[in-house]
Amino acid sequence: MIKAIIIDDEQHCINRLAKLLTSVNNICLLGSYSTVGTGIQGIRETRPDLVFLDVQIHQKTGFDLLKEIGKVDFEVIFTTAFDTYAVQAFRFSAVDYLLKPIDDDDLKAAVEKVNEKLEGKDFERKMDNLLNNIHKKDVHKKISIPTFDGLEFVEVSDIIRCQADVNYTHIFIKNRGKIMVSRTLKSFENLLSECNFFRVHNSHLINLDHIQKYTKGKGGYITMIDNACIEVSSRRRDDFLSAIAN
Repeated sequence: MIKAIIIDDEQHCINRLAKLLTSVNNICLLGSYSTVGTGIQGIRETRPDLVFLDVQIHQKTGFDLLKEIGKVDFEVIFTTAFDTYAVQAFRFSAVDYLLKPIDDDDLKAAVEKVNEKLEGKDFERKMDNLLNNIHKKDVHKKISIPTFDGLEFVEVSDIIRCQADVNYTHIFIKNRGKIMVSRTLKSFENLLSECNFFRVHNSHLINLDHIQKYTKGKGGYITMIDNACIEVSSRRRDDFLSAIAN
């Protein structure tokens, strides 16, 4: 999902662009700003993937904003009402732009180009992770977790447990809290079963290295190092006890 903001000094332009974005896949509009100052603050607070940036913003320009912000670690699509001669400058500079009033098809094409760039960056990170994992033992490997923001890379050994929530999974990570992922628990079971993880219940996949205590009962229950108490399914108890005995 591409996180985007709009910086434009004309409210009717913001409204039109925001309305058009509702029909564009894979994009989430986080907010809009009408001055260079508030736009800079918005960028620093929301850390967007994409900024729709007006060329002329009151007495300043979008270029003033980019100079002031310093490091540009997001994609930019300029929005402009400039005449065709100025637009030619954008074309020659290979900078993405949209001519006002913004056309729906042009918007979708511009966002798709941004999406391809962002996916390329993710691919580079995935490849780096793959090359690192090839030379490491399972316990030191990293897993790439798709999130709302993009990807998070987590040491497998730092994952305490995974908990199902219908088609989502909550991943509990040592010293980092919880991440919610739009994947089933089964997909993580397939991924982590060779890394000392065990599915003790339909809703719970645990890292056997992070068990604090096992308490007997019908199936029994486990206390993890994050103090979570997790029931062991009675039909999985014998296999679980065998797993922790080895």
